[in-house]
Amino acid sequence: MDSFIDRLHEAHNHCPECPSPKVISRFFDDILGILFPEHANEILRDRDNLEKKFFQLREQLTSVLKKNVVLHKGDGQALAEAFFDRLEAEVFEKLHEDLQAMFEGDPAAKSKTEIIRCYPGFYAIAAYRIAHLLHVLGIGLIPRMITEYAHGKTGVDIHPGAKIGRFFCIDHATGIVIGETTRVGDRVKIYQGVTLGALSVNKEDADKKRHPTIEDDVVIYAGATILGGDTVIGKGSVVGGNVWLTKSIPPKSKIYYQTKIYDGASNLTDFYVLKSDA
Repeated sequence: MDSFIDRLHEAHNHCPECPSPKVISRFFDDILGILFPEHANEILRDRDNLEKKFFQLREQLTSVLKKNVVLHKGDGQALAEAFFDRLEAEVFEKLHEDLQAMFEGDPAAKSKTEIIRCYPGFYAIAAYRIAHLLHVLGIGLIPRMITEYAHGKTGVDIHPGAKIGRFFCIDHATGIVIGETTRVGDRVKIYQGVTLGALSVNKEDADKKRHPTIEDDVVIYAGATILGGDTVIGKGSVVGGNVWLTKSIPPKSKIYYQTKIYDGASNLTDFYVLKSDA
């Protein structure tokens, strides 16, 4: 038993200084509650109390970054101020655009409040937008902690390094994976079970573009898998359910997987159908 305690003691002493997942998940939920009172534990109707909460969160991030300098190469206070200075334009405004896209794209949505309170897709996008801003500022680990927290709650795995455009819509959400070097344009809609992943999992390829590019106005239906850093889904295309793609398709294409029913004596097999309006 003593040797086991010694091993645990050594692990605790070698653990790098970093905030716990609980601290970061609470910070994220508090930020989301400030931006969208539908997610707040307490609605701050008094302006002074709202302003006080806003600056408390800024001080909290400042403290975390000052204490954990290994997570960044800058000044903790300056980074925290930059995050909150850019929060309106790069998170708040974009999330309202995403909200509009989800409301317009889902006939079942009765109100935007319903989407904010109930839709895992909105929650996952919010986590990504906040984490991505921290990532862009050069802050390590914390962005991943935020997106993995949302991953656990929603089943949506979006790497904070991915670049996602405006009016992004996730419908039904569960099972979506968007890799680190993915590029997604504006007005893209993705359904459940979609993977935007890498062809290679070699560690030496870590700094290469491993994930696909999705251009503007693309719809990707449930279960589709799109892989590879050189794979480009052209603007205005529709990718059908369960399609597996490792090659680019031109703009305004429609690609879907067609299953044929045949008897045992037939030689027919399943095949892809690609139509392009370009």
